[in-house]
Amino acid sequence: MSKGLLIVFTGNGKGKTTAALGMALRAAGHGLKVLILQFIKGAWSYGELEALKRFDEIEIEPLGSGFTWKKETLDEDARLARSGWERAVAAMKESPYDMIILDELNYVLSYGLLPLELVLEAIRKRPTKLHVVVTGRNAPEELMGAADLVTEMRRIKHPYHDQGVKAQRGIEF
Repeated sequence: MSKGLLIVFTGNGKGKTTAALGMALRAAGHGLKVLILQFIKGAWSYGELEALKRFDEIEIEPLGSGFTWKKETLDEDARLARSGWERAVAAMKESPYDMIILDELNYVLSYGLLPLELVLEAIRKRPTKLHVVVTGRNAPEELMGAADLVTEMRRIKHPYHDQGVKAQRGIEF
């Protein structure tokens, strides 16, 4: 049996986006077309943006304005989340893609910036062969219940939390 899978990477450990990017690379290696929509990341320079420009099969679009939890108001984030979600729904309907990665969508859902039922409905209505990968902490139970594969990354040790080592280029961004 072959079908498009709904895959969720969640948890408080590092590696959710990294796992999704690994899937994108694997898919590209088989000639599949991948779209990565990053719901939180904004204009800041991330290593994956530059690296993925080398792959014709992979498109990546930052849709956000940065780290939501550091802001006083979520108005701009809510607007960007809605706009990003419209892009995601259009991409699912157009379906020139074999895989769509909705990076950090779980944050958007946990902050209440998009209604969960709206997201679940669009994912349910996606084309049969389209794989959808959702990343971010705090994945809603309903999303995990609908998923074909859920992996929880659990932090055991982390250089920032345990040693105060700041984020490093090529490792965290």
